[in-house]
Amino acid sequence: MSSSLRNMPAQASAGTRARPAVGLWAPAGLLVFSGAAALIFQILWIKQLSLIVGVEVHAIAVAVSAFFFGLALGSAWLGRLADRSARPLRLYAGIELGVALLALGVTWALAHGAPLFARAEQAWSWLAWLAMLAVVAIPPILMGGTLPVLLRACGAGQVGRAGGVLYAANTAGAIAGALLPAFVLIPAYGVFGTACVAAGLNLAAAAGAWALQRQAPAAAREGPAGAQALSSEAWLAIGLYSAAGAIAMGYEVLWSQMVVPFMSTRTFAFSVVLAVYLAGLALGAALYARWERRFRDPWRVFALLIAGAGVAALLEVALLGPWLIDAQSLAEAAVRHWSDSGLAGMSARFAVVAAVVVLVPTLLLGAAFPAVLRIAVPPARRGQGAGLVLAGNTLGGIAGTLVVAFVLLPRLGTVRSLVLLAAAACAIGIAAAWRSPAPMARAVSAALLGSALILGWALPSDHLARLLPGAKDGKLVFYEESQGGTVAVVERGAGERRFRRLYIQGVSNSGDAMPSLRYMRLQALLPLIVHAGEPRSALVIGYGTGITAGALSRYPGLDRRVVAELLPGVLRAGALFQGSFGAANDPGLDRRLRDGRRELLASQERYDLITLEPPPPSAAGVVNLYSSDFYQLAAARLNPQGVVAQWLPLPTQNLDDTRALVASFIAVFPHATLWTTELHEMLLIGSLQPMSLDAGRITGRMAQPRLRQALADVGVGSPAALLATWVTDREGLARFAGDAPPVTDDRPAIEYAAWVRPREIVRTLPALLALRGEPPLGADGPALSAEIENERGALDLFYRSALAAYRGNREEWAGNAGALAQLAQANPYLRWFMAGTDSR
Repeated sequence: MSSSLRNMPAQASAGTRARPAVGLWAPAGLLVFSGAAALIFQILWIKQLSLIVGVEVHAIAVAVSAFFFGLALGSAWLGRLADRSARPLRLYAGIELGVALLALGVTWALAHGAPLFARAEQAWSWLAWLAMLAVVAIPPILMGGTLPVLLRACGAGQVGRAGGVLYAANTAGAIAGALLPAFVLIPAYGVFGTACVAAGLNLAAAAGAWALQRQAPAAAREGPAGAQALSSEAWLAIGLYSAAGAIAMGYEVLWSQMVVPFMSTRTFAFSVVLAVYLAGLALGAALYARWERRFRDPWRVFALLIAGAGVAALLEVALLGPWLIDAQSLAEAAVRHWSDSGLAGMSARFAVVAAVVVLVPTLLLGAAFPAVLRIAVPPARRGQGAGLVLAGNTLGGIAGTLVVAFVLLPRLGTVRSLVLLAAAACAIGIAAAWRSPAPMARAVSAALLGSALILGWALPSDHLARLLPGAKDGKLVFYEESQGGTVAVVERGAGERRFRRLYIQGVSNSGDAMPSLRYMRLQALLPLIVHAGEPRSALVIGYGTGITAGALSRYPGLDRRVVAELLPGVLRAGALFQGSFGAANDPGLDRRLRDGRRELLASQERYDLITLEPPPPSAAGVVNLYSSDFYQLAAARLNPQGVVAQWLPLPTQNLDDTRALVASFIAVFPHATLWTTELHEMLLIGSLQPMSLDAGRITGRMAQPRLRQALADVGVGSPAALLATWVTDREGLARFAGDAPPVTDDRPAIEYAAWVRPREIVRTLPALLALRGEPPLGADGPALSAEIENERGALDLFYRSALAAYRGNREEWAGNAGALAQLAQANPYLRWFMAGTDSR
């Protein structure tokens, strides 16, 4: 991505109005293609890197920093080279051709690099990381040179205006690059197919530049620029703009926390926010270019823009409140009425919050780029000057991202960190205003600093915590902000009906109410009970409330219990949930702070059970735990007769997407079964070896007192009650999946699926239950068959009644209430529902 894309505000001196070697708008068009391609590649590589190094924030931050370091290096090196080139458009064409080839190569390498990186890291940790970072940084070196080279091609006149137009065009392309992968390209073409589209945009830009060079002999006659050192004033501007870049990227880290109460975890949400962020930069640069002639003092303009952006960012967080949710709802309703599209309506919700939080500051930051170009870039060295401006800003952005994410945010929190950044921005504004001949600029900058300090002092540090979903009607008992995400625990109800919910990034993940207790205990214990061997080891991917991990302690004979969890805050909040059997302080539970996929890649340990309870499959970045590629990796970490148990939520994706999830599971496991663990969830169990159901073995295991009690507490009081949750085998799952394409790393369609239809469970649950047959118990089956039938009848009655209620048929629910109340006397799970509490 030309380093203009994510971070900038910038510099240059007003030069002579020489006739440009080429026009301005044709190069701007080339940068639209280039900017779109660059951001598409960046999005793809971040996604691929999460499959290699895991989604740990530290690992991804280092890898992304390598990308931006390449941009900075390319801006400085190719900007200097451009000033020595007699044919800068031909140089630009070569750069775009190189980007296309190298970027495709990197995409292919990252798609196949996870096993190699994992093995290399075990033997040569630093070398493995350096090699990967070098691979990621090479194409951005060329990307970073696109804007400086084209600025050189545009001639020496009005550097600020030319830089503003080119920057706006490059960023406008990046807006398309932010939206196309999620909304169009990856769902249609997959990851590598999307990379080919991006490379095609680079090739189109190269062809356009080559044609433009042939039609613009004046560019060749301009000749190489002579040597001219940058002035001390230019270097000061570059330094201040670099510091501004650090602050600007710090804003971005904090904005990702600020929008949490108003957003979704879907990829579409993040794409819309990024697009609005880039739109602000593009609009700001374009407006400056339009009105450049009115700005006679670039130092004053630069000072007020940077300081103003800081105060605006702080003021916007102070204004956040419930009113914004109302505004989002109005926008969604209007767009849905106009488009009849749920996805368009939700995207409008995201655009509203993004506009409120990020648009004004980014507009000011975007205008700062051409303003600083006027100060720092001599007309005869515009390639070198622009390259140094972009390089400094990009390097500052790297530093700002790392410092804010890993130092300020964990220690100060979002609000106090933002106050510090706003004050620093005002200090930069004061330093810049001191170079202005206008005393008023210094006074205004100082006034803005005072405003930031007063506003920061008045703003409560827990301002954002009060806005979290559930906090309004509940009691916030835990709240932690970190670079990995916001973790909160909200308590509701009272007495025996008290329960707590876990919120990660503002989205409810789970809790300790009865429905959650039931499915999470079964998530751990059911696959162990039906295991064909003698399980001794288990890995839980995703700690959550700790209920699944804690349930492992109820199974006798497990010598090794391991849990992999990404967020430290989730582990710290675990002690607040009931029903986990003290998992938070269990010395026998090995807690590993690591992404689940990374855990399997980095360790050769094998397990008898790998059970997964990740966030819903449509959440951004989670599909890597639902793909057939992941299941192949998990299968390679199983002992003989080992099993993988995958949580299958029903209401969080449409029926066709559930078919795709099942298809990806059975594509790897030749022996698979499906179980219903709760009204809203099911459980897939797969193995590479046959999994016969032995009634005697199951009965013996459930006779263990601690295990029996753990399941009886959630309504599974006997072997028959457990076997009544059996739905179907692999043959039935294959019929259900039909011709649905499996979810893969290259085709992660579920992450980009259409918005979930209302009450989708009334379609999905009946379709799955229609597959149900008798559990294949062999010779011991008849002894349990009558009891299994009774237990299944109770479940069926409850499921039918609940589905009727979902459809709005309250009469059927009421008609069955008496029978359900009778059944509930001996079943805590049914009793919980019959008490009339809805806390899901």
